[in-house]
Amino acid sequence: MIPLLIAIGSFFGFLVAYHTYGRWLAKRIFQLDPQAQVPSVELNDNRDYVPTAKSVVFGHHFTSIAGTGPIVGPAIAIMWGWVPALVWVLVGSVFIGAVHDLGALVVSLRNRGQTIGDVAGRVLNPRVRLLFLTILLFSLWIVLAIFGLVIAAVFKMFPESILPVFMQIPIAVSIGFWLHRKGVGLLVPSALALAIMYLTVWLGAGCPGTAWQGGVLGEWVRTVNLQMSQWPLWLWTAGLLGYCYVASVMPVWVLLQPRDYINSLQLISTLALVLLGLAAAGLLGVEGQSVEFVAPAVQLDPLGAPPIWPVLFITIACGAISGFHCLVSSGTSSKQLRCESDAQFVAYGSMLTEGFLAVLVILAVASGIGLGWPSHPTFGDQAGTELWNSIYHDWNSANAGLGTKLGAFVVGSANFLLALGVNYTMALAIMGVLVASFAGTTLDTATRLQRYVVQELSRVLKARLPKAQPVLAPLENAYGATLFAVVTAFALSITPSGATVSLNAAWNGQATAEMAGDRVRPEALQTMQQGGLAGLRGWLDTFAGKGGLILWPMFGATNQLLGGLAFLVILFWLWRRRKPLWFVALPTVFMLVMPAWAMLVQLGTWWRDESYLLVLLAVVTLALEAWMLFEAALMWPRTGGVIEESLPPLRPTGDSGGGRSC
Repeated sequence: MIPLLIAIGSFFGFLVAYHTYGRWLAKRIFQLDPQAQVPSVELNDNRDYVPTAKSVVFGHHFTSIAGTGPIVGPAIAIMWGWVPALVWVLVGSVFIGAVHDLGALVVSLRNRGQTIGDVAGRVLNPRVRLLFLTILLFSLWIVLAIFGLVIAAVFKMFPESILPVFMQIPIAVSIGFWLHRKGVGLLVPSALALAIMYLTVWLGAGCPGTAWQGGVLGEWVRTVNLQMSQWPLWLWTAGLLGYCYVASVMPVWVLLQPRDYINSLQLISTLALVLLGLAAAGLLGVEGQSVEFVAPAVQLDPLGAPPIWPVLFITIACGAISGFHCLVSSGTSSKQLRCESDAQFVAYGSMLTEGFLAVLVILAVASGIGLGWPSHPTFGDQAGTELWNSIYHDWNSANAGLGTKLGAFVVGSANFLLALGVNYTMALAIMGVLVASFAGTTLDTATRLQRYVVQELSRVLKARLPKAQPVLAPLENAYGATLFAVVTAFALSITPSGATVSLNAAWNGQATAEMAGDRVRPEALQTMQQGGLAGLRGWLDTFAGKGGLILWPMFGATNQLLGGLAFLVILFWLWRRRKPLWFVALPTVFMLVMPAWAMLVQLGTWWRDESYLLVLLAVVTLALEAWMLFEAALMWPRTGGVIEESLPPLRPTGDSGGGRSC
């Protein structure tokens, strides 16, 4: 019963926050004006700048910022107990994360849709712009390398989610053309898309609940899903990044925007089902079992865990605050809003929705997983506290497997759906699709964002390094910048993570059991011992695809530091206009101190583990932060009340962009 009360209280708490604190920020501080000219209208190019209805932009924004961050983070941080995780999500979402997202969006809207890195160069100084873009490039590089692994992990655990996720692409393209070309209302296309997507989930699950489940159609779908789930990680990553290349260079209304929108319909409706399932489970139980917390309320010293303060605040990033969100706000959403006053709904509202997702994750892992994980080969006979302790035995086991944490949320939520009478196979498919879809929408949005960053960085370097212009010129166009983004991400992803069999040994057929140890399956070792192309394939299938994990331990701190730096830009923008600062100043200090402190705490562990690359990158990142703060300290006394230089006037095109679209 307590999990249900927490869910209901969190929902209404977020609703109150939106209509009080969110409205105060929108009306009194940022003074959002429905009559103001917006970048999507002023610079309408029918590709990146496209005036769009706020519900569609909300769908894009929410699914892009959420990803798997608000799932994995809380599912790991619950090691310290569900109470600290819940408190950070609730407080962080309302007073830090949503303020960050809204501020980044408004600042970008007032600067012709420039990214937060570009704006930094104008409200602080040009050197800060270069530093900021460098940190953005690094952060997005890790995101692109790791999310292919995340999606592949979900597909391997829940093969029934594969078909529905891929079917979203033709559905999205159809909806995109329908809305953009025909100019129809959203109601009918939305309802039709949602119905078709749930139909594909049912089909992907093998048609459960009907005679087709064991028939030809159901078995064929099941077989195809199982075969695809066995694809190696590097192949999944290559295919997903290839898709992202196409999605990034296409006009935003063709694929990115409609896919994010229809995904938001499916994902929000799924969250509603989980909430209803939790209500039914809390009131009626699930198959005779009551829903209670199996995770500890507070556990300040889990086995092998780092200190809760400050590591909690980088473990739960998305769901409370995430620096990645400033890229979505200023990179894509600001180029699509057709009305400035929509910013509160899109940015502040999306962050609170993500916070509620994080709350449901905490409840699913802390209580729902206690009802059992019957499909798991190891945990299948366990339930209650025993099952939770098996998954969260110590920090290393909890933090090592992204797949297990994602699975804990999927299964815990599916257990809630059982209380609604949903078929268990169908419930797993619904939740598996939710996780894979979140990861997919973040992946293709991150590719487009990385394209913007590469283009901006190439222009900056081209001005500073004239001799490098022939090399940098191809990176200024969308196709070259996107190619650079996906190729470098793929290169990182296929870098072997702790490989014990060298590529040379596999190619020459000299791989041995002593080299492999316990890390390689016997059949994979036999393939590598064949040498040549077979040996290469065996090595790729075994070792390649997890390269993003090499840098993943740094991502939490780097991502949160990015949030602090975005707050710094927002702070300067407000300071130049003599607007109130306290509501941004406190989060700015908090989000600059906590990630740096956490990185310093982890440095010792990385050094002892001989992870010298992480140590080097951490030191460089801390140095960049110190440099930016030094630049900010120099600029602060000189910028109060001094508006930054205006952007140059646009060249007349003979087209005003179609006029105001509110």
